[in-house]
Amino acid sequence: MKNRFKTKFSIKKGDQVVVITGADKDRTTPKAVLSVITDDISPRVIVEGVNIVTKHKKPNAQNPQGTIVKEEAPIAISNVMLWDAKAKMATKIRSERKDGKSIRISKKSGEVIK
Repeated sequence: MKNRFKTKFSIKKGDQVVVITGADKDRTTPKAVLSVITDDISPRVIVEGVNIVTKHKKPNAQNPQGTIVKEEAPIAISNVMLWDAKAKMATKIRSERKDGKSIRISKKSGEVIK
């Protein structure tokens, strides 16, 4: 029953997006989506090179001294927008059904987003 009303998002893993708000805001440089975290309360995405945090790892058998690792943290899905390569800018999308499948179409250029 839980999957029946699952929210669908227009952003998927591997898409090119631009960050439109926040500390890493850059509307001119597209970046890749590494993963999408679907959650009813706050859906989030992990974007390559955005929201870098420093994590201190405890010592273990492989690394007896421990390490400091920099990695991407999730940001809200509402803070990113899909990138239209043809128009060279951020775009909204519209969804259409073709041959029984849903396809995403850019509102700026009318191109299909893969």
